[in-house]
Amino acid sequence: MTKSNTSNNSRRPLYLTAVGLLVLSLGAVFVVRSFGSESGSDGFLGGKSCDDPTQVRLSTTPELQPLLEAAAKSLAAKKDDSTAACLQFSITAAPSSKVARDVANSTEGRPDLWVPDSTLWVSQADDGQKIPAVAVPSIASSPLVLVGLPPNFANTASWLGAFTKAAPALLDPLTQSPGALALLAIQAERTKTSATDTDVSEVIVPTAQKLGSMAKPYTDVNGLFGRAAQAGSNLVVPASEQSFVKFQDEHPDSELKAVVPRTGTLLLDYPIVVTAQSNDETFSEAAKALAAEVSGPASTQARDDAGFRDSVASDLGAGRGVGTITRLTAPATAAINKVLGDWTRLSLSAHSLAVVDVSGSMAEMVGNKTRMQLTIEAAVGGLGLFPDNAALGLWTFSTKIGPLDSDFKELIPIGKLSPNQRQKITTALAVQKPIKGGGTGLYDTAIAAVRAVRSGYDSSAVNAVLLFTDGKNDDPGSLSLAKTVQTLEGLRDPARPVRIIALGMGPDADANELRALAAATGGQSYVAKNPQDLRNVFISALQSR
Repeated sequence: MTKSNTSNNSRRPLYLTAVGLLVLSLGAVFVVRSFGSESGSDGFLGGKSCDDPTQVRLSTTPELQPLLEAAAKSLAAKKDDSTAACLQFSITAAPSSKVARDVANSTEGRPDLWVPDSTLWVSQADDGQKIPAVAVPSIASSPLVLVGLPPNFANTASWLGAFTKAAPALLDPLTQSPGALALLAIQAERTKTSATDTDVSEVIVPTAQKLGSMAKPYTDVNGLFGRAAQAGSNLVVPASEQSFVKFQDEHPDSELKAVVPRTGTLLLDYPIVVTAQSNDETFSEAAKALAAEVSGPASTQARDDAGFRDSVASDLGAGRGVGTITRLTAPATAAINKVLGDWTRLSLSAHSLAVVDVSGSMAEMVGNKTRMQLTIEAAVGGLGLFPDNAALGLWTFSTKIGPLDSDFKELIPIGKLSPNQRQKITTALAVQKPIKGGGTGLYDTAIAAVRAVRSGYDSSAVNAVLLFTDGKNDDPGSLSLAKTVQTLEGLRDPARPVRIIALGMGPDADANELRALAAATGGQSYVAKNPQDLRNVFISALQSR
């Protein structure tokens, strides 16, 4: 990962509060006092007494705690006349995302030094005054690998290809570095592949929807390894090489395999970061002293035994791990923030109403199918992208087809996508036919649909109207476009947004009209000129939520 630029005064968004963060119980505090004295008492500060040592509170990612404790103990047993200060380390373990939140919120629990498992968390620890300074870029490393049964690695040309052919089980990207780095790797490798935005969305959108629908995100890598190792499992788990090597040590009979796609990989890089609110130089020097001990000969074998590579990612000894790797370019802060922000948005559940045009023009043939048939196929396919905890309902619209001659008719009320709800929506879609001579009452329907979603607003979900149509409004009794836009803008509430996502199909769909309706609600519009574009349009619509 790249070193944080402390001179950059732009404020970074903090996505860690978008979801409940995992709070692991803190490891036992490990205290090492480094003494030095002319009488030769143990310490690395020989020639100086340490009646008032500098207290250094260090928080580290749990898997690195034993190595740092050993290094601090070794450091305390040395004498070094060139160092004038004396130090007392208190070492605790906590997830990197939790420490980033504590530092960003300037809580009393913030440490003086911090060793996260990845530099990606440094920009997330912005407390509004400054981004913490990286004193040591890396004291160890571990490449991101894909772990699974051998049959699941039919495509290892790229991260995206591997995810397409198997079932990716990501550790929560908002709290776990391997999950975030897997998403970043898919973006970073695009300089080497021809993957389009749509290619990426077709994998990321359903993955985010599926994982976001779980009651509790994945946070236990060993638990995922256990599931991936079961006979017939199609799971692949992005994880650190270090966690896989330790799993192999503990499960020598496991058939799991670790691979790195041919495009390369990103590293967990374990920097030492100064998070103290004052005395930066003092703590920076303490970080460098500890780093020198970790990288010294006494710690090299212990680091390798624990499954960590050195700071330049040299191969592990004894043929362990995945061997020599190709490194992808580490993402910049802006890319990290975008990936975490996109995942936050995409993994939210949905509270949506699908509104399908059944006007007479939907009977026109496109190839060997009608526009109606193509639209229903796209809607049914899109239904499969929604997780079980999403809520969805179904309306149709034309002109004068509902109660009191309204242009819309409710078929299925908005409800959780239980198997029964899915079946009801699928069955209702399958029997829809274009209404001969029916017009397109687009404006009145758009307003009514937004009001319907607002009436059952779900603050924990993305609230939207999915509007499928092949044409433009031709109901002479409806409001004008200008009045419709004005009405939709009047319904707009930033605290309770309901967006129209308009999906037009065919040459008669009025892109300007759909754009105006969607924009009035803060939504997006898409037009598929060809039938084969419909699935991509639906994926793009979900991506824009």
